[in-house]
Amino acid sequence: MRGTGDKVTLSVMLYALANDPSRQRIAVGDLLTALGDRALAALLFVFAVPNVLPVPPGVSAVLGAPLVLLALQLTFGRRPWLPAVMARRTLSRSDFAALVRRIGPWLARAERLLQPRISPLALPPMEYLVGLVCLLLAVVLVLPVPLGNMLPALAISLLALGILERDGLWILAGLLVAAVSAVVVSGVVWAMLKAAAYVVGNLLR
Repeated sequence: MRGTGDKVTLSVMLYALANDPSRQRIAVGDLLTALGDRALAALLFVFAVPNVLPVPPGVSAVLGAPLVLLALQLTFGRRPWLPAVMARRTLSRSDFAALVRRIGPWLARAERLLQPRISPLALPPMEYLVGLVCLLLAVVLVLPVPLGNMLPALAISLLALGILERDGLWILAGLLVAAVSAVVVSGVVWAMLKAAAYVVGNLLR
C-alpha cells in the first residue's frame, strides 16, 4: 500500500521491520532511522496506540515517557530525537511482529481514509498547538489514573496520523476525543479526591 504522493505508508514500514529476518531485536533507534523525516508523528502514533488496547499494568508509564519527549519536540518544532537510554531500548522481533499484527489492519484501514485536507490544521503554527495538546495528554497517560490511558492514547493516535498525512479532519477528530478525555479524566480525578477526602474525614472523627 502506498500513501499520499506515492510515499510508503507507516503500516508498510512497520510490517517491513517486523518481517526483516536480519533483525533479532527492534530498537527504538531503528524506528527513528527507518521512519526518517516522518519519525516524529509516526513515533507518537507507535508509542500511543498500544495504550488504546488492553495492556498490562505499568505499560502506559513505560511508553508514556518517550511520548512526553516527542510531544514536547512537536510543540517546539524540533527534529525527532530520543536520548540514548530510550533509543537503545529493544523489543524482540517476534514481540514487535505480534504488536504490528494487532495494530496493522486498523492502521491500514485508517490510511485508506487519510488524505491531505483542511491542511492548515496540520501545519505550523497549528501543528505546534497540536503538539501541546499531545504533551498534556501524554502527561495524563503517564499518571496512574484509572481510565486515564485509553482515551488520551486514542486522541494522540488520531492527532499523530492527522499530522503525518496532513489531514485536518483527523486533527479535528483527535481534538474532539482529547476534549472528551479531559472531561472523563477530570471526572475520575474529582471522584478520587472526594473519596479520599471522605476516607480521611472518617479517620479523623
